[in-house]
Amino acid sequence: MKLVPYKTLIIDDEPPAIQRLRDLLADFPEDFEISGVASNGTEAVSTIKRVNPDLIFLDIQMIGMNGFEMLQELEEIPMIIFCTAYDQYSLKAFETNCVDYLLKPVRKERLELTVAKLRLFRKESHQERIMSFLKEITSQSSPKLMTSITVRKGDKIIFVKLDEVVYFEASEKYVSLFTNQGKEHIIEQTIRELEIILPKYFLRVHRSSIINTQYIKELQAYFNSRFAIYLDDSKQSKIISGRSYQTQIKEWMNFK
Repeated sequence: MKLVPYKTLIIDDEPPAIQRLRDLLADFPEDFEISGVASNGTEAVSTIKRVNPDLIFLDIQMIGMNGFEMLQELEEIPMIIFCTAYDQYSLKAFETNCVDYLLKPVRKERLELTVAKLRLFRKESHQERIMSFLKEITSQSSPKLMTSITVRKGDKIIFVKLDEVVYFEASEKYVSLFTNQGKEHIIEQTIRELEIILPKYFLRVHRSSIINTQYIKELQAYFNSRFAIYLDDSKQSKIISGRSYQTQIKEWMNFK
């Protein structure tokens, strides 16, 4: 018997992420029927009520109402696949056996595993587990502090402690982290995503740079309302800040 595709809604505040997911899901027409997209939590609530999807791909960290807050506004919750760089609840998501979790940028080979999982169950038999999971995570009074970041090395995933990360830097095609020992690792998150999920001791000082303030050794005034930031790592790195980040750097200096 031919299965009916899941009526699917994509919820994300980044248009490139929505388009990437659209392109990937197009390779599985027998599993997904894209019934709409939403770019924020408020829009998602009204779209879900109107479309009544079977399945949603949901980003957690969105401007305004985040993904978990949005879910609390729903009377009936569809199947959920978290699709985000924010990995705080990934273990809990997998433990429920009804919510999958994809790290951005989503890779086709990982999505194939999600498709295989979706073919094994339908939402009706797992609604209670989804509700239980949501109540558990939203009842927590404070989030856990992120202490490491994942790095993909071929078929392996390694964990780099954030205390060892001196700064993150974006190039045209990717983002790299640099450790206190001078090692460079390419990561999957964007600078914007990192700015959201990193602990407060990381400071964005340029549109392409986020630094670990624990490694700041010296700041010097630089021309054109910028700063030269000297870091205490093995390479004695130097970062030049962007003009638009002058205010938040001064705030950090005043309250550190």
